[in-house]
Amino acid sequence: MVLLAGCSTAPSKKTSGVNYQRNAYIPNKYSHEEVPIKSGSVMVASWYGPDFHGKPTASGEIYDMNAMTAAHKTLPFGTILQVTNPKNGASAKVVVNDRGPFITGRDLDLSYSAAKAIGVYGPGTMTVEIDYLGRDMRYVKYIKVSDTIASSASPSGYTIQIGAFQEQQNALRLKSSLEFEYKGVYIKQISSNGKTIYRVRVGKYKDKTKAIEYAKGLAEVGYDTLVTASD
Repeated sequence: MVLLAGCSTAPSKKTSGVNYQRNAYIPNKYSHEEVPIKSGSVMVASWYGPDFHGKPTASGEIYDMNAMTAAHKTLPFGTILQVTNPKNGASAKVVVNDRGPFITGRDLDLSYSAAKAIGVYGPGTMTVEIDYLGRDMRYVKYIKVSDTIASSASPSGYTIQIGAFQEQQNALRLKSSLEFEYKGVYIKQISSNGKTIYRVRVGKYKDKTKAIEYAKGLAEVGYDTLVTASD
């Protein structure tokens, strides 16, 4: 197990050849210590629905257009927002679990149900008021280190894997989501048991410690992270 300085760790466990480590966040349900967005902010909201229903979000959850969720370009996953339509006063509480919108000029993509609840569904886009309510800390993820590099093996380089998909479109969407904030995002295509797998990765590092430290930041935001060999 690789330990990070200053981090409290939970007992390690192994699943499918991966070592798991708890990162530095304390798993309280909501946290108001860090405020990533000022309450009373104004955003342009849109919505997304059937075309994405049942597909993985950037947080790893499966998108449910009937749940009260939203996509934002940079807010940590688990951020809880109250979204208000100033024209009719209707409000909805949503949890950010995805990245988007991908259209210039739009700030927030509401799920179908959230958009319908406050009246965004009809016009398609609307300027809304945002209040920050805290964060669901269950979205903070473990850092994972592959057994290959956790042992004495010394690969020529390291990378951080965020997801692996059989559908290329899912990999491309996650890549685009990560590129809102991060550089060096790429897809590595491999063949395994007669199937093509698309692995979405961030960065290439010569030093394992730096790769783990960078992975810590990604895990705190809410991404699944696996530090592994880059080859």
